[in-house]
Amino acid sequence: MKIIIISDAWKPQVNGVVNSLNMTCIKLREIGHKIEVIGPDKFKTFPCPSYPSIKLSLFPKRKLLSIIDEYKPDSIHIATEGPLGQAARKICLNNKWRFTTSYHTQFPEYIKARIPIPLSISYFFLKRFHSKAEKTLVPTKSMAEKLKDKGFKNITIWSRGVDKNIFKPSKVKINNKRKKAIYFGRVSPEKNIEAFLNIDLDIEKIIIGDGPSLPKLKKEYPDVIFLGEKFGHELSRIVAESDVFVFPSKTDTFGIVIIEALACGIPVAAYPVTGPKDIIEHEVTGYLSDNLDRAIIGALKINKNNCIQESMKYSWENCSKQFESSLSLIN
Repeated sequence: MKIIIISDAWKPQVNGVVNSLNMTCIKLREIGHKIEVIGPDKFKTFPCPSYPSIKLSLFPKRKLLSIIDEYKPDSIHIATEGPLGQAARKICLNNKWRFTTSYHTQFPEYIKARIPIPLSISYFFLKRFHSKAEKTLVPTKSMAEKLKDKGFKNITIWSRGVDKNIFKPSKVKINNKRKKAIYFGRVSPEKNIEAFLNIDLDIEKIIIGDGPSLPKLKKEYPDVIFLGEKFGHELSRIVAESDVFVFPSKTDTFGIVIIEALACGIPVAAYPVTGPKDIIEHEVTGYLSDNLDRAIIGALKINKNNCIQESMKYSWENCSKQFESSLSLIN
């Protein structure tokens, strides 16, 4: 099958959406599908307001239609709701092509963390965007239920995976004199990282990642260790040498970093919200609490072998099969 995936989030961006799409494409190509990802890199762009490192496509509709016509796909998947996603949706509707979409980020909550826009307005916009899709793919059951309650239709699950060749326990016996709590991921307002940095516990706090909040946080929290972006085996080693992974976000739909931490044998401390509550078994692979201090204390008591076993449930092969089965032919 010839598949086109259209996404406002694509390389060289570094985030969960890009990682999910990239790994899915790799696995789909391995079983014989032809995949073309159309991202902002193929268009003139402008910087995303409040997040200038992310580039958004500028008036992409005409060129996008030309690319689709030339490729002649059997199936079209629209991954995001930005300028490219909007243009792709309009093209599909104008040509009476069937398409699927996916819901990666809780944008209403994401936007509200930056701008005081009522959630009802944002959800109205998103529901309209996804309403014409044959299926809308979401990563967790709780996210599916939440969207169904808000009137979204044709919801199906597309989970996430972890690369176990990279994320794995440390072979070195670690005996930290001071417990190490780590966060890795995007460093931006919607990730609620300050909730982690403000905890009042005698632990070493480590932040890995980049984003618009990084300069501000480095200035305000001089005692925190900021390592910048790390990737692959280097990232895995640092995570595996920590004692607890702290996931303070309340706006993620899944949180691939959670299962990457589990694969390294690291328990997770998080709020009981969509994403963590779908992945973490409370007091078995992590600790969920509205009090993050309590969550960290609880997570530090978790047996690391439980975390490793839980991560085995998540593979990109299974995720790609879910994605494949959800696709529809354009005609």
